Amino acid sequence: MDLPANAEEITTTRLTLEPLAVEHAEEMAEALADPGLHTFIGGSPATAGQLRDRYARMIAGPAPGGGEQWLNWVIRLDGALVGYVQATVTPPRAAVAWVVGTPWQGGGIATEAARAMLTWLAERGVTAFEATIHPEHAASSAVARRIGLVPTDERAEGEVVWRSVQ
Repeated sequence: MDLPANAEEITTTRLTLEPLAVEHAEEMAEALADPGLHTFIGGSPATAGQLRDRYARMIAGPAPGGGEQWLNWVIRLDGALVGYVQATVTPPRAAVAWVVGTPWQGGGIATEAARAMLTWLAERGVTAFEATIHPEHAASSAVARRIGLVPTDERAEGEVVWRSVQ
């Protein structure tokens, strides 16, 4: 597996996926501020300070020796941060997730960003992908289908487990 220690920048036709940095916290707090965004993902909008603390922990990564790697990107569209994608990699598998701020939903951003992340991971040896999605979250289910995941009968904390077809 040829996976770097940290996320690298990924570009698509209209997006730039930038490796997560603590400095992204303030703009991301604004992008993710709609309480409705948290209907299916849980919690409530985080403040910039809370995101700075969370991002510092995420960048530090999991405890050494666990065989797990955290890769996180923010999504930039037309100069603005609009969401994020992330992968928890336990070779050769990756659990993936995506979130796009409410004002930017419905335009294919989550699909484009998630597809770019999966391609980047696959080019580095990841062979299987998984996501957990709230059973009523039609938009995320549609993204999962578009990137090649299929729902299983499995549940994780009430969410449907979606997997890549092997």
